[in-house]
Amino acid sequence: MNTPIKLSRRTLLRGMGTALALPWLEAMGPLRAWAETATPGAKTVPNRMAFLYVPNGINMADWKPSAEGALPQELPRILQPLAAHRNDFSILTGLTADKARANGDGGGDHARALSAFLTGTQPRKTDGTDIRAGVSVDQVAAARLADQTRLASLEIGTEAGSMAGNCDSGYSCVYSSTMSWRSATQPLPKEVNPKLVFERLFGAGSREERVRRDARRKSVLDLVKDDFADLNGRLGRNDQRKLDEYFSAVRDLEQRIERAARMPDPTIPEGVVQPAGVPGSYEEHIRLMADLMVLAFQTESTRVCTFVLANEGSGKAYPFIGVSEGHHDLSHHQNNAEKKEKIAKINCFHTTQLAYLMDRMKSVKEGDGTLLDHCMLVYGSGNSDGNAHNHDDLPILLAGRGCGTITPGRHVVYPKETPLNNLWLSMLNRMEISVHQLGDSTGELKGV
Repeated sequence: MNTPIKLSRRTLLRGMGTALALPWLEAMGPLRAWAETATPGAKTVPNRMAFLYVPNGINMADWKPSAEGALPQELPRILQPLAAHRNDFSILTGLTADKARANGDGGGDHARALSAFLTGTQPRKTDGTDIRAGVSVDQVAAARLADQTRLASLEIGTEAGSMAGNCDSGYSCVYSSTMSWRSATQPLPKEVNPKLVFERLFGAGSREERVRRDARRKSVLDLVKDDFADLNGRLGRNDQRKLDEYFSAVRDLEQRIERAARMPDPTIPEGVVQPAGVPGSYEEHIRLMADLMVLAFQTESTRVCTFVLANEGSGKAYPFIGVSEGHHDLSHHQNNAEKKEKIAKINCFHTTQLAYLMDRMKSVKEGDGTLLDHCMLVYGSGNSDGNAHNHDDLPILLAGRGCGTITPGRHVVYPKETPLNNLWLSMLNRMEISVHQLGDSTGELKGV
C-alpha cells in the first residue's frame, strides 16, 4: 500500500532547465485547495477567462439565431459545427464596440476593431510612433491574479504581425495585430510559435540551458522523469492514472510540435500568400495553440488567455477548404452570392476549430465538472458585417459556465448600442475582481 501523501497545488516536477506544472490530483486535497486565496463563501474552483478573436467580421445572416431564448435544434449554418455543444454556449446579440468606429478619425476600421475589442478605448491614429489605446480586460484580470499563478496571462495567435509601421489608413500595424494591452501605451505582442509557447509554459533556466536541452533532443518529460518516478511511486491509483493521462497529453503535444517543425514548406498555389505562422497547416497550428491553452489552464499556469486566430484585416487565403481568395477582399462582398458563400466557408472553418477547443476543455475533468465548466470563453469579432465595416450588433459567443455563474444554451438579445465592455465587467465580477468601469462600459451586462 502506498502511504498517502499531501501535495501543494503548486508542486512542480523539475529537471535541467525545466519545471513542469501538474494538474489537480487527489493528493492535493479537495478541489477547493485551488482557491486558497479566496475569501470565505467564495467559489471553490478557480474561474478562467479566454478571448478568441476572428477577423473581418462574420456573415451575420448565417450566424444569428432567428429568435431569442433557447438555442434552436437547427443552428444557423456558421454555428452548426458547434451542435454537440449547444448547451455549452450562448449567442449574445446587440453588443456594440463604439470605439472601433471612426468617431471623426476616418478610415481604419480593422485596426480599431481589434485594438478596441477588449479595451473599449479609441486607439490613436499617428505616424506609428505614438501608440495609445487602453487597458484590456484580460490585463485587468491578470494584474489582480498575478500572485496566484505562475504566468499572469498568456497571449497567443497564429498570424505574425508587425509592431511598427502603418497598416490601416494611418493606424500603426500594432493595432491590427494586438488584442491585449497592459497599459494605454504598452501592447502585449502575441506568440505565434507553438514551440516557444510550450517553452514559456514548461521551460525554465537560462537561454543556454534551453539551447543545450534542444541540442540533446530531450523532451520536457525526459528531463523530469526521475522526479516523476519518485512522485508516481507515492501516489494512489487514481492519481497515477490521472498523471499518466496528463503526461501522455504533454508527450503527444511535444511530438506534434516536433513533427510540424520537420515538415517541408508547402507548395504555394499561384496568387496565394504563404502564411507567416508555423506549422504549414493552419488548422494544425490553431489546434496546437488550443491544446497549449488547455494545458495552461489545466496546470493552473495561468487563468487568463487571449488567442487571435488571424490578424484584423487578414488577407489569409483558405485553399484547403476551396477558398483561394484572401479573406479581407472577400469580406467586401458587395452582396455577391459567390463571395458570401466563401465567407461562410471561412466562418465555418473557424467555428470548427472552436468546437475542437471546447471538446478538449470538456475532456479535462475537474472535481464534479470539466475545465469548460470552470471557464468563460468568448469568441467573436470587433467587426460585424465585414462588407459594411459596422461595429454594432457584433458576433459574440460566450461559452462555459464560469464556475456555475453563467447559464449557457441561449440566444440573448440586448438593446441596441449596449457596450461590449459591459460584458467584460460582468466577467471580471465572476473572477471576483471588482471594477466599476472599463473603457466605454456603462455597467455590468445582465442576463448572462
